[in-house]
Amino acid sequence: MFIDRVLSGMRPTGALHIGHFHGALKNWVKLQDEHPCFFFVADWHALTTHYESPEVLEDSVWDMLVDWFAAGIDPQKATVFIQSRVPEHAELFLLLAMATPLGWLERVPTYKDQIEKLKERDLSTYGFLGYPLMQAADILIYRANMVPVGEDQVPHIEMTREIARRFNHLFGSEPGFEEKANAAVRKLGAKRAKLYKELRAKYQEHGEQDALDAARALLAEAQSLSMGDRERLFGYLEGARRVILTEPAALLTEVPRLPGLDGQKMSKSGGNAVLMREEPKVLAQKIRTMPTDPARVRRTDPGDPEKCPVWQLHLVYSNDDTRAWVQKGCRSAGIGCLECKQPVIDAMVREQEPWRNRAQPYLDDPSLLRSIVADGCDRARAAAQETMRDVREAMGLAYS
Repeated sequence: MFIDRVLSGMRPTGALHIGHFHGALKNWVKLQDEHPCFFFVADWHALTTHYESPEVLEDSVWDMLVDWFAAGIDPQKATVFIQSRVPEHAELFLLLAMATPLGWLERVPTYKDQIEKLKERDLSTYGFLGYPLMQAADILIYRANMVPVGEDQVPHIEMTREIARRFNHLFGSEPGFEEKANAAVRKLGAKRAKLYKELRAKYQEHGEQDALDAARALLAEAQSLSMGDRERLFGYLEGARRVILTEPAALLTEVPRLPGLDGQKMSKSGGNAVLMREEPKVLAQKIRTMPTDPARVRRTDPGDPEKCPVWQLHLVYSNDDTRAWVQKGCRSAGIGCLECKQPVIDAMVREQEPWRNRAQPYLDDPSLLRSIVADGCDRARAAAQETMRDVREAMGLAYS
């Protein structure tokens, strides 16, 4: 069934850094005010590459969730849950594996890249080979039609679309489908049935995408249809199959370039990260020790902001006036590097203050965090169970 729904997740890495906020969480906070959102902790995914160190998993999960809520994720607006607390993810992963060609998994661009990057780990496991399929199951089980990703993740979404399409082709057929679909059309009522047929004809005969979107919206609003009839009519729009699993679309997210303290990509493992809830004195010291343009050996040497990693932080944290001041002062040696860094420090401290305040109740009372997440897991599982009922029936597993 076509549902306006967003799905996104993160592997649990413990306390998050500012790159996580500006690369994902900031967008999540915005999306939760615009769409129904499901945000999950991908703890099973963590085991695909770090299965030999499970002892760090639990603390990493809770630390990361504190930062999510600190960033502004609102459990009243979004469903926040832990992947492993919804076992239906594993069931769909298993059932999708029955019909997913092995070659599809082997050709995922990040598969060989990750093996190359993580040479020190033994990744010759079925879990690692199958992680893109698990990723697909995570999305498809909630029938999410929007997945916020960066450009590097688009191939994963395309593969998920292929998996959904193949599943619907293999298992969406049923005896007497057209008769059942026409009977479902009549349940819409005369006016809506006529509009549905007109829109279906426009799409099938002329390929009008607007007609398809309008028909989907009509079905989403129809209160008189059962889940099965709704799926039939979604499928009838495009062909002669029930749409059991929704094909998601990539919701492209612009990720600002935030350098680490050494000018390289920010990561905790690289020891060059600024955490989301850094103590102000520690934060200030970290930024003050960042390298700058190598040409500025002395205070009187002019520099080029474009060659300085601190400039990338100004692009995120400073306004136009401050950036103009940096450009002029650096190139003329009118300001020193410590002077240049101070506006960034001030802006980052201001940004982090509400994060620390929002995190404190969860740090004071961990049971509050666990209770909120337990409620989210229950809501997520209810949605997942709806999908699995249809998947089991389609695959002949709904024994009476």
